[in-house]
Parts: sequence; C-alpha cells; structure tokens
Amino acid sequence: MTNLILFKNLMISIHQKIFSGTLLFTLFVVNLAMGQSTVPSQLFQAYQKDKEQSILPDFSYAGYHSGVKAIPDMKDYKVFNVIDYGAIPNDEISDKDAIQAAINAANKNGSGIVFFPKGRFLINQDTAQVKGIVSKGSNIIFRGSGAGQGGTELFMKEMLAPINPKQMWTGRPMITFTAGGRDMEVGQVQKTAKVGAIELTLDKIGQLKVGDWIALKMLNNSPALIQETLGKHELNQNWKYLVEKGVDVCLYYQVVKMDGLTIGLHAPIAINIDPKYGWTVSRFANAEEVGIEDISFVGNWQTKFVHHASWKDDSGFNLFMFSRVTNSWMRNCRFTNCSIAAIVQQSANVSILNCTVTGNAGHEAITSNHSTNVLLANLVDEASQWHSFGSSHGAVNTVIYNCTYPANTSFESHASQPRNTLLDNVTGGFMAGHQGGAIENLPNHLQGLVFWNYKQTNAAIKDFNFWPDDKEDVWFKMVQPIVAGFISKGTTFKRENLSYLEGLDKQVTPISLYQAQLQQRLKKVPTWLQQLK
Repeated sequence: MTNLILFKNLMISIHQKIFSGTLLFTLFVVNLAMGQSTVPSQLFQAYQKDKEQSILPDFSYAGYHSGVKAIPDMKDYKVFNVIDYGAIPNDEISDKDAIQAAINAANKNGSGIVFFPKGRFLINQDTAQVKGIVSKGSNIIFRGSGAGQGGTELFMKEMLAPINPKQMWTGRPMITFTAGGRDMEVGQVQKTAKVGAIELTLDKIGQLKVGDWIALKMLNNSPALIQETLGKHELNQNWKYLVEKGVDVCLYYQVVKMDGLTIGLHAPIAINIDPKYGWTVSRFANAEEVGIEDISFVGNWQTKFVHHASWKDDSGFNLFMFSRVTNSWMRNCRFTNCSIAAIVQQSANVSILNCTVTGNAGHEAITSNHSTNVLLANLVDEASQWHSFGSSHGAVNTVIYNCTYPANTSFESHASQPRNTLLDNVTGGFMAGHQGGAIENLPNHLQGLVFWNYKQTNAAIKDFNFWPDDKEDVWFKMVQPIVAGFISKGTTFKRENLSYLEGLDKQVTPISLYQAQLQQRLKKVPTWLQQLK
C-alpha cells in the first residue's frame, strides 16, 4: 500500500516539475517505488564526461529533424479528398486509380493533404498488376480518419507480381513514397574526418548548395579496412560480399553551410572517414516533409507463414515503403495481415511513431534499410512477424525505442552491414535465428549494436553468444555488442564476445539512452518526446 501511494504521488509530481533534468530523475525514483532494481550506468557517465572517447555511438540525431522539431500538425495545405477523384469507400470497385490521381494532383500542386474519409478503400483487386501506388513529391501528407475500427482502411486484396519470383524479397509494395531524379556524383573526400566531425573537405563541389542532401559512400575490400570493421573477429571466406566487394557504407546528410571546398553537415559523421579508401559524395535525389497519418494498411495474408518458403511468404503482401525521403514521418497507423508492414529505405531522419502490426503472422514488421538516423518508437508487433522491428542492409544510427513484440520472435538485424543500432527499452523475445541475412552477406550486424534496458520475455538463455563458431551457428554473427541494462529470467552472456556489459538483471539509469543523449545535446527533453505515448 505504501508503494502504491508513493507511486501515485510521484506520478503527480511528473506533471508539476518543469526543468529538463527532472524527468529522468523522476523515472528513476518511480522504478525504485515499483521494486525494480536500478543502478546508474557507468558507461553513460563516461559518455557524459568524454563523448569523443566513449564506445557509445551518438544516437541523438535520429528521427524527424534530428529530434529538434516536433512533427507538424499540418492544416494549411490544400486538401485533395480521394472521393473527389472517384474513390468510393465500402464498395467492390478498385479505388487504386482514384487514389493515384489524388496523389498526382497534390504533387503537381507542390504540396497537399491526400485525405481519406472513413471506410475501406480497395487498392489491388487484380493479380496481373505490376505496379503499386507511387508518390514522387515533397510536402505531401497522406492522411486518413483513424487506424482503428471505423476509421480508414486501405485494403490490398491481391499480391502485386514480384520483380523476380525466384528472389523471395522482390514483392512490390502496395504504396511507395519516394523521389524523382537520380543521384549526381559531386566529388571525393580529401581530408580525414573522425566520428563526430560535422565537416567534409572535397576535391570539388560542382553544383552542390546549402540545403541539398548528400550520399556519402565508400566501397572498399582492403584487408586492413575489413579487419578494422570486424574488430577481434576473423573474416570468413564464405562472406562473399565482404571478401569480394568489401566494406560498404552509404550515409545521408544535409548540407547546412559551405566554405570553399568544405561543407558543413546537419549531423555528426557516424563512421571514421579515411580518404585513402575512396569516399565519394553525391547529390542525393530525395523528397522531404512527407507524412503518413491515421491509416490502417491491410493485406490479405491468410496462410500460415513459412520462412523462405516462397516469395509470397516473404514479400507477397508488402504494404508500404518510404524510399529516398528525408525529414519525414509516419504516425498512428496499423498494418494487418501482411508479409512486410513497412520499410524505410535509402532515407534519412524519418520517424515512425505509434504504429501497430496485427493479424496473421508474416515475414517482417517495420525496419530501417540502407538509411541513416531513423527513429522507430512506440511500435507494437502483435502479429509476431518472423523478423520484428530492426535494421538491415547498411542502415546506420537506427533507434528502436519503447517497442514491443511477442516472446516467440526477436529483433531484426538483416546482415548486409548495418551499424549503430540502439534497442532502447524494447520488450519481447531475445534469441538467435530471427535476425536474418544470407551467409554471403554476414555478419548480421557490425559495430555499434546497443541493448539498453532490454526486457526479455522468453525463457532464459545461458551463455548467449553473439559470435558462435560455425559448428554452433553459421547464420548468427554480431560484432561486439554493448549490453547496458538487461532484464530477463536469468539470461547470461559469453562476455568475451561483448564490448561492454553492465546491469545484468538490473535496469540502468538513465532509463532511456536516446532520451538522455538528446537531452544532453539540446539541454532539455523536447516536448514532443515527453508527450510521446
């Protein structure tokens, strides 16, 4: 009874205290009141004292406008109601052409809200279709009338024909928001830039200007670079991509200033850059300020899922993709009966907030793929997708914050060289076998994988090994993760394959690493994060 009264009084105090440092302290005390064993993180204390020497990546730039701005409640744009373009909810006639027409009109206008009233809209009624709905513009809001019962539902009855049925990942998305144009190479990096630097010096600038986004790329199979990337671990010759092509990096940044051949970036560089490895800079073709809100995306996946059984299992009902978008968002959406819920691909500073995955279990939930500084927050996977929330294919600085999935699945880490992924206050299963990735594309994850106050809900695992030998597990390889705060029923780790471990069966403070790093950078917890529910 005493703990209950203390907890109630502390919850009241959260609303009364107004300075920036109060929230983390209050959460710390609340956990004590609820009986949770909590210890200060020595790793974070070291980060606070000397960020440059810390092994923790800086995740604070993830999300829409690097966490500085709240997602706008856009009301000033012209509204393009899909009904006005021929869509009729709750009938048996496809609304695909009408929805595409409304999007095209908004793009032609230069901005707009593509609005859906309540009801079910039919997207793909024909198995012969090879193209989904596509938008290629900036400043477009795709807004429904709610993702719950009685709201807006976009229904994909039939699968789109795959690009190649023999390649199980090539099912086409029902809806894609992307950009027109193509990348144009500008020049090569001329000076070394360490992690945390915010400037690059190039050999030429071309037509690059302030406000442009760049793709900063490197592909090099130097043995020294590969060994540096793998750390203490040895290269396996079966990892053909690393062996034959090499270390592959692509980072996306916005140019915020220019001084001769030196450009300033909106966010710190996440990986050390040595010009001898041939780093190039291209002007990135992107769309900006795209928002998806209050819509349920529903597939027709009714079959029992079998991993890699067919392209239909793995990507048949692929519902949504962001591709080549920056400073964009999705919020308050639902994905039901799908193979793949949503992919953020070749994008930067995207936030996916308050979304759920429900219905029949499929292949993937929501993932950051080949993208930079993506925030996946307050997501719930009720369907138990084979790969739940995670990162893949060269994604860098992905934050998975306050997300939940069932005990019989786990996070995604789909090889092809993702780096710097934070699982922050994630609750769900914890196991090998659900990360993904072909052997030729291993390891599953490179450096910078951080588990912060992870809550494991499946049975305990003794001596969990992030780098087992091939006799134990040929499919699962992760380079020296960091574990700080891990709540379980008794799981232990092979410590030699971790770069750091603290808080085993304890919660560490700060409760959220993402929030604490953002607070340290901005000198406050932004209001949008405090209000995130």
